[in-house]
Amino acid sequence: MGEAQGTGGALDVPVIDLSGWRYGTAEDRAAVATAVDEAARTVGFMQITGHGIPESTAAGLAAAMDAFFGLPPDEKRALCAPPEINRGYTPPKAEKLSLSLGVASPEDLFEAFNVGVDAGAPHGPYAGAVLPAEHFPANLWPDPAAVPGFRAAVEEWFTRAGALARRLTEVFAVALGLEEGYFAPYTHRSVDVLRMNNYALPYGETVVDKRQMGMGAHTDYGIVTVLWADRVPGLQILATDGTWHDVVPAEGAVLVNLGDALARWTDDRWRSTLHRVLPPTDADGRLVRRRSAAYFHDGNHDAVISALPGCVEPGARPLYEPVTIGEHIAAKLAGSRALRPNEDAAREAARLRSASESAGA
Repeated sequence: MGEAQGTGGALDVPVIDLSGWRYGTAEDRAAVATAVDEAARTVGFMQITGHGIPESTAAGLAAAMDAFFGLPPDEKRALCAPPEINRGYTPPKAEKLSLSLGVASPEDLFEAFNVGVDAGAPHGPYAGAVLPAEHFPANLWPDPAAVPGFRAAVEEWFTRAGALARRLTEVFAVALGLEEGYFAPYTHRSVDVLRMNNYALPYGETVVDKRQMGMGAHTDYGIVTVLWADRVPGLQILATDGTWHDVVPAEGAVLVNLGDALARWTDDRWRSTLHRVLPPTDADGRLVRRRSAAYFHDGNHDAVISALPGCVEPGARPLYEPVTIGEHIAAKLAGSRALRPNEDAAREAARLRSASESAGA
């Protein structure tokens, strides 16, 4: 396991130009795959330029988020869903992401709105497929009169981010010494979710409690996350020396990080890195605006994660037992959304922390 290095309090997250993969020569594509492998081994995060997502799409998403999160609290709460349904609105202090790793903490400050693949949508990407509603529930959308253009802007970003995530899995396959389309049978009906986040206090509160986190320490659950975020400090990544480092997106880049499913698939050859968000505050302890939108590309609900070819030494035993994506995601969400500690994940997290400490020693 390589080391994630920091400079001046900020973690060195590699910037990778994906245009070499999309339009380049065989040598260009090989260079991109090599850069991705290095970032995946050492940091688990990368900054992607040349991603092909227009700036107008990102601007439309940001405006849509501002309009929705600016609604009165009661209008937003009307779009809350039960914890087991990963859709709709989440108020501030309603979740504890650290519980997805079995770690108790105060409630997180972020508010969020989730949309995902809707199995019942007649013209969606999986139209005509018979898919379980528990993994593909219907989306909840705000009243178009209250937030004009919200759905169109969000769906445009969802489509673009999803295309980027799938392109990245092609690069991942080559970087791991597999055929370019290796992951396609595991992701052609992926349980994908877009979570839009806004850092906010519950109605009536004005100053952040010093014990609060914007978003508690966690790893992402699936294969890969495509993250748009304001260029405002708050996001931190745990380096292999056990210290937290700030990460601010480069101009025009989207942040990409690997999730637990891919780390398990690679038998921890690649990293699913602990990260958190500190409350973005001014000198008086009042929140400043910070928004993000995380597109989670998680894989097919019935895809079985077991060690990939070439990721386990001959004669060695894989670190993880096989599990389906659906089982894995459900266990994680039971922690973060239903506030039930994930004991299996706690054991995994302790082992990963121990490995990181050994690597940084």
